[in-house]
Amino acid sequence: MLSNVVILLIGLILLVKGSDIFVSSASSIAKKLGVSEFIIGLTLVAIGTSIPELASSMAASLSHSSGIVIGNVVGSNIANIALIVGCAAIISEVKTHSQMIQRDGYIMLFAFILFLVLAFDLQLSRTEASILILLYVAYIFFLFEETSKYEGKSYFKEFITYFVKFKYVKTMNQRIRTGINNHNSGEEQENKKEHSDLYKDLFIIAFSGIAVMLGAKYFVEQAIFFAQLFQVPDTFIGITLVAVGTSLPELMVTISASRKGYGSIAIGNVIGSNITNILLVLGISAFVFPLEITGLSIMFTIPFMIMISVVLLWFIHTHWEIRKIEGMALLLLYLIFLILLFSFGLAI
Repeated sequence: MLSNVVILLIGLILLVKGSDIFVSSASSIAKKLGVSEFIIGLTLVAIGTSIPELASSMAASLSHSSGIVIGNVVGSNIANIALIVGCAAIISEVKTHSQMIQRDGYIMLFAFILFLVLAFDLQLSRTEASILILLYVAYIFFLFEETSKYEGKSYFKEFITYFVKFKYVKTMNQRIRTGINNHNSGEEQENKKEHSDLYKDLFIIAFSGIAVMLGAKYFVEQAIFFAQLFQVPDTFIGITLVAVGTSLPELMVTISASRKGYGSIAIGNVIGSNITNILLVLGISAFVFPLEITGLSIMFTIPFMIMISVVLLWFIHTHWEIRKIEGMALLLLYLIFLILLFSFGLAI
């Protein structure tokens, strides 16, 4: 038992710390190779804090543990809103603005509701997973569109049009061409030191990549072990132990941003991570292996996730800041959520 706890903690440390080093090194390599800032942001920064969820969900998907995947994604999103934003608001009142709701907030809520609709047949197929992944690609490119183009319009409505009409394909081609042209027009500075630094980064990214994979493997294996040991559904472990563990990067980033007074960054990180978890993490996991969804997930945890997101959007809109009392309310809701799980033993 003690050895399993130690392996679980080691796996979590490898997963979280390895993800952090992996993103930093990958970004450094991309810059040295002349990749544009846009592409770096698209592929690395955007999913940086969600790598633990992605790695652990992939490991669980390959093990055919649908409960861990669903529990991890839904649990992480609930923890991001109720636990992380709650803690950030208690530390310092978090300033917000209208665009946070009009674009990202509504897209997050849309992603949650879409997931609930797709889950009604008690499975997430590869076709449905493909839709989620395409929505994420469209969302990322939509972020780089000029906001002035949509002034006075509904950001959410424009996003749906953007997705349905495949406008992100045009945006992608334009951005990639711009990045390549900027690189070709710049000065090439190749020297021994740069090559040495590149090899160093390649070694670090390989090492951290292995750490992430091993961490995810051992963390998920031990999570499944404890689920079987205590005779609880693996989704229950996924939505508590795995979800909170893989949400640590978001927790650290959000609390740090809140302390420094960057409230919009803190909330933006949470909303962006939640969108990534549903559209990308869940999408890739279900594409690797179609996921089974329990009825109680549809009846309790997914609706709770939607409800808590509505509460967050409401708090954002009130006075355009999340106050300490609202942060306490979010933490209370998270506590109520956990009590319901333990009291009724819901097989989420």
